[in-house]
Amino acid sequence: MKKLIAGTALALIAQAGTAMADGHSVSACLITKTDTNPFFVKMREGASAKAEELGITLNSYAGKVDGDHETQVAAIETCIANGAKGILLTASDTSSIVPAVQQARDAGLLVIALDTPLEPIDSADMTFATDNFLAGELIGKWAAASLGDAAADARIGMLDLAVSQPSVGVLRDQGFMTGFGIDIKDPSRWGDEDDPRIVGHDVTAGNEEGGRKAMENLLAQDPTINVVYTINEPAAAGAYQALKSIGRENDVLIVSVDGGCPGVQNIKDGVIGATSQQYPLLMASKGIEAIAAWAKDGTKPEASEGKAFFDTGVALVTDQPADGVDSIDTDEGMDLCWG
Repeated sequence: MKKLIAGTALALIAQAGTAMADGHSVSACLITKTDTNPFFVKMREGASAKAEELGITLNSYAGKVDGDHETQVAAIETCIANGAKGILLTASDTSSIVPAVQQARDAGLLVIALDTPLEPIDSADMTFATDNFLAGELIGKWAAASLGDAAADARIGMLDLAVSQPSVGVLRDQGFMTGFGIDIKDPSRWGDEDDPRIVGHDVTAGNEEGGRKAMENLLAQDPTINVVYTINEPAAAGAYQALKSIGRENDVLIVSVDGGCPGVQNIKDGVIGATSQQYPLLMASKGIEAIAAWAKDGTKPEASEGKAFFDTGVALVTDQPADGVDSIDTDEGMDLCWG
């Protein structure tokens, strides 16, 4: 195990106080895709604050980059070896991580997926997340309503997360298409649609540089793209820079998901037209509460009514409201944002 720890890029982020359950201290782990994305920074803050409040020792780990599956597996193994009571996990590879998650559950740990459902979703004890399909659907509906009759002739570029198609990326992508009125074919994957309005898909790794490169690639396929879906707001910022470099920043509609403070500011500044805001601090704090309950008496969290996960909410943020699509403005979005 010493060799395993030394050979990985596991980063101990935070430790809080000590709780007691049946005479033993309680510890929990938070494992995120990276420790630099503001979304995961806020998630860590929420978990750390709740752990301190409840007297739980929190150890936090992160991949070196989005998609670093091996480091996440090693982190799970470390948490098992250290006797943690539970793990909060945002998985980079939502299917390949399942055997490691099962190993943790077999060892008696409660495993909560945060933000990104595993495949299948019941591979974790529970998922605390935004309804990511609804998040995509909201921006799709808003984009179609904003374009009006012109939506029938839209040229759409899809800026996704990764070629492995983690569930969070698929849900947002397919939600957007559904909201826009596009037949999604197989809802468990993107790229199989045959609607002529879709120019193509490219992947961004969820960061600004990836968004810029992906936008450049799609513009090379079709320079008339006028609608851009992005997996998150850093990717949206990169797409905007690519469009600005060719003088098209003012005639392309960009939509996104996350609702971080920089993203909401980009709506104010006209970079993004609308975003679906989610609440990572709430996901993480609820996750710590669930681990505390599990440590105390074996209670497991329950899903929201009618859903297979615990829904932590979503709201469309825009300063250009569209008929038939509920939204909040950027002033309210700023009051609720993170990062």
